[in-house]
Amino acid sequence: MELPLFPLSAVLLPGGRMPLRIFEQRYLDLVRDTLRSEGEFGVVWIRRGSEVAQRGRAAPDLGDYGSCARIVDWNQQPDGLLGITIEGTRRFDLLRVATRANGLQVGDVELRPALTAPRMPERWHPLVDVLRNLEQHPHVRRLGISADYNDAWQVAHALLQLLPLEEFFKYEQLGADDVEAVLAALDMQLRRLSGAN
Repeated sequence: MELPLFPLSAVLLPGGRMPLRIFEQRYLDLVRDTLRSEGEFGVVWIRRGSEVAQRGRAAPDLGDYGSCARIVDWNQQPDGLLGITIEGTRRFDLLRVATRANGLQVGDVELRPALTAPRMPERWHPLVDVLRNLEQHPHVRRLGISADYNDAWQVAHALLQLLPLEEFFKYEQLGADDVEAVLAALDMQLRRLSGAN
């Protein structure tokens, strides 16, 4: 299927939410068309390059996979720019990319199968406690992220979206299909952040 793309230097996870400020005409058009059709677009991580088009610069180097995104909120910012909040839905593999006349990139994508919802293993319940604490932060409350604490994938993806982790790490975990491995990697990152061995 064909999906308009919004390349970002940040990774969007299924169920994750992210605020964006829209100022380039190609993305204003994308937002308008998406709101009108109640459709989705693709968010792909930029490995190298810039989010903003610059004359004489090469197109950004995009990841091989990403997340579909839907617009869940929009408003006009104090500076007059359009602000939107997007939410990740399904994952996809990016097969080919074309660029339209207005500079918008469009991807030929293949949707990945929906992730099954395994129960949160008891050994990883401390990660649920971390997520509960994060959800009390005013910024997270404003985004309205809510995860089912019994669904291991929802907990993993919410933590990946919210924690201050390297984008490459988030990108690697977005592509993973083994939730136990993702939870173990998250636990290791949290230990590193807290200085624990």
